[in-house]
Amino acid sequence: MSKTAIITGAGTGIGASIALAYAKAGYNLALAGRRVEPLEEIAGQCGDARVEIRATDVADPQAVQSLAKQAVDAFGRIDILVNNAGINTKKRHLSDISDRDWERVLAINLTGAFHAFRAVLPQMKTQRDGLVINISSMAGKRAGMISGAAYSASKFGMAALTQSINAEFRDQGIRACCIYPGEVDTPILAHRPNPVSDAKRAAALLPEDIAAAAVMVAQMPDRVIVEEITIFPRRVISK
Repeated sequence: MSKTAIITGAGTGIGASIALAYAKAGYNLALAGRRVEPLEEIAGQCGDARVEIRATDVADPQAVQSLAKQAVDAFGRIDILVNNAGINTKKRHLSDISDRDWERVLAINLTGAFHAFRAVLPQMKTQRDGLVINISSMAGKRAGMISGAAYSASKFGMAALTQSINAEFRDQGIRACCIYPGEVDTPILAHRPNPVSDAKRAAALLPEDIAAAAVMVAQMPDRVIVEEITIFPRRVISK
């Protein structure tokens, strides 16, 4: 039986690479993002994989519930949830971030992951099996000026969500992993207040590096919990 994975933020970057890697592994996919067009483009690259797509704002719990229902209706089960949806803002320091931007970053990056987990939980409990992969960031290990306060707070929070899932649901077969990537060459780099140099982009991780880790975790036997993975570039370029 093919595994079924829901991936949020699947239209670009890390989410898109995980979708393609899971398609290659033969998984059924439910791909979610804020815009349909990028999801359709990725779905078209998934070969023979069975793919459902849905425009979803993970900050809306009803929208995520509908996503989970669509996956169950199409595939009969949910084996993996990849919480990848995330944003940041141009103004991101404590001195200049607006209340609205703070709330939106937390709503999507952290509360959105909570909504998605709660949406898949009943099916995973019925199956007595399920894996949640939370895509955090090295900003979730150490806060700093580059990522900003709201983004770092949201990514630190994903660690607590991961650990809480394992503490509460491991006896029911549900487990979670938090992946902490360093800098990855994705579109989010374009939103930094200061431009990222070509040299820094060239040294960054690629989305497929994170996808390889997500495949590895997904293919581990269900007796195993891999709670954390940190991945960062070998070369350090300061600017």
